[in-house]
Amino acid sequence: MIELVRYADRPDLRERRTDELSDFPEYMKHNAMSWRYWRRLYDDFPAFQLAAVDGDELIGEVHALSLPVQDGELPVGWDEAFGRGMEAGGGNVVSLLAISVTPERRGQGVPQLLIGAIRRTAAETGHESVIAPVRPTLKERYPLILIEHYVGWRRADGSHFDPRLRTHERLGGTIVAPAPRSMLIEAPVADWQEWTGMPFPEDGTYVVPGMLAPLEVRGGVGTHTEPNVWVRHEVL
Repeated sequence: MIELVRYADRPDLRERRTDELSDFPEYMKHNAMSWRYWRRLYDDFPAFQLAAVDGDELIGEVHALSLPVQDGELPVGWDEAFGRGMEAGGGNVVSLLAISVTPERRGQGVPQLLIGAIRRTAAETGHESVIAPVRPTLKERYPLILIEHYVGWRRADGSHFDPRLRTHERLGGTIVAPAPRSMLIEAPVADWQEWTGMPFPEDGTYVVPGMLAPLEVRGGVGTHTEPNVWVRHEVL
């Protein structure tokens, strides 16, 4: 039976976290905002750092924080949401930051449980809504397509083309806007070569497997601006 617990109440679980829990590419772990604030999340916003366990097995987790959002004006993307929430110490809206599930438990509804838990916690703590800068699952297959176009793709039955966005809509989420400049990752080319296993011999625009948009290499520095999609959920 799957149980949702706060990391604050189970510090032993933090020690058991492994890279298998995340399906995010290596380069995403080197985002400047993450380096600056991630460890503080557990202390500053303990109610929104949750783990999913099945018996003694850690199978998933969700991380979120609250931030001020005035007149419905969304942050530019993941970076701004994270920074705004940490610098303000909270606010009226909760933003998801990451949802991860172990490979063998994917496709079993764990993300739905985690999203629901954050929505309930947001309601219990008096927040107005939950927003999410969603990383579309299939966008990596179409890195040259602008997120502004991708966000409008639908299947014949009217459901969203992207399975992750489809999940959010099935849970009652509303797609609000594309976030073309959601997360910035900038590093020397040598680091990018290590993270991706690809050589980048000269300046240029590179399509890299797993990236949602191209990598730009200029003057020995690689810059990747990841696009996301803003989704809003009502609290439960």
